Amino acid sequence: MLLRLLLLICAPLCEPTALFVTVRPSPPIEGNSMTLACKTPLPQKLEEQRQFRFYKDGQALGLAWDNLPELHIPTVWREDSGSYWCEAKMPSLNVIRSRIVQINVRGIPIRKVSLEIQPPEGRLMVGEKLVLACSVTGGTGETTFVWCKGALGLKLETKTQVSPTAKSEIPAVRESDSEQYYCAAENGYGPRLSELVDVTVRIPVSRPVLTLRAPTPEALVGDVVELFCEARRGSPPILYQFYHEDVTLGSSSAPFGGGVSFNLSLTAEHSGNYSCEANNGQGAQRSAVVTLSITAPAGDRKEPLTSGVTGVLLGILGPTAMALLFWCWLKRKRGRRSARDSVRSPSRLAPPQTTYINSQALKQLQPVYENVNVVRRDEVYSLVYRMQQEHPSAAEERSGTNIEDKDPSAIYSRLKADLTDVDYEDAM
Repeated sequence: MLLRLLLLICAPLCEPTALFVTVRPSPPIEGNSMTLACKTPLPQKLEEQRQFRFYKDGQALGLAWDNLPELHIPTVWREDSGSYWCEAKMPSLNVIRSRIVQINVRGIPIRKVSLEIQPPEGRLMVGEKLVLACSVTGGTGETTFVWCKGALGLKLETKTQVSPTAKSEIPAVRESDSEQYYCAAENGYGPRLSELVDVTVRIPVSRPVLTLRAPTPEALVGDVVELFCEARRGSPPILYQFYHEDVTLGSSSAPFGGGVSFNLSLTAEHSGNYSCEANNGQGAQRSAVVTLSITAPAGDRKEPLTSGVTGVLLGILGPTAMALLFWCWLKRKRGRRSARDSVRSPSRLAPPQTTYINSQALKQLQPVYENVNVVRRDEVYSLVYRMQQEHPSAAEERSGTNIEDKDPSAIYSRLKADLTDVDYEDAM
């Protein structure tokens, strides 16, 4: 009877306005817990006899009525924001409902977004896997990650998750995947972007092509020949090596790709096989062999040619000349012998002699014959000398000077003067 009396006295206080919901912490933070409590002004003894139930946006939270006037939610998100109320009932009374309370779960904005790539240096070979890892610091609640490629922001993939790190993968990169990449993250307070990260997809060099460029169609000693080596495909930088008979001539680098040149001043020793090699760190490739033949200029060939012709002529004419000389000597010897034996031959005349007589006047010239050559056994050519004789001067006679005592040069001079009137005749 006493309890019923009390209920009648407290009936005005048991109206719905007398029941209300509280939340702690207030406001609740996204990612943290939240506790709802259903409060009533009834004495504690009477309140313990009631049962409670909580609602959000018209949906009951929990499966049944509970004697506890509180509801604990371990983790709340922004989606947990909404209209909350509670109901209470006693066995002898109708169900009463509290006022509606609007609860907003507050989130923390993202502070920083970063993008990391694997491999870390961002250099991959065609066909390798690229991993793009996007991470956030700060921020609460679910985060939406977006990966973009290039300056135009081509969207690659989108993921939404609670974890602060998300990954996107390209299983097999292609040459066109060489680009700049970035990611964006958003948790309801506006997107934040990461910095740009460069990704380079490297391509092995193709087999280079070696070209020899000479100023004239025929390479000559002294010409400057350009050796041009080019790999049509391959990621730069490319290092080129030039070879002559597998001996290194030099090297050159193409930092932006393409081909390079190497100039060579030709000598006779530069004839032979040439090749080049291209390497960009992904494997070296060697070109096909190019053969170069070098011709000596005409001026350089003159002396060897003359020497060669002279040697050939001497080799051919030497024995012939010796035979001719021997034949002439034999014929001449036989001709002299035949001339001495022949009665008609003038070769029996005494050999030419220079004679001086004691007279101032010049005497008649006396011819002297000498065989020159024998044409046939009965035909001889002879040389006829007409010499003058003179008497020694009185001074020479008085002094008793003889011609034999004179200086040989003086005798030669006089003889030379005497021989100015030499005539040639045909003696038979």
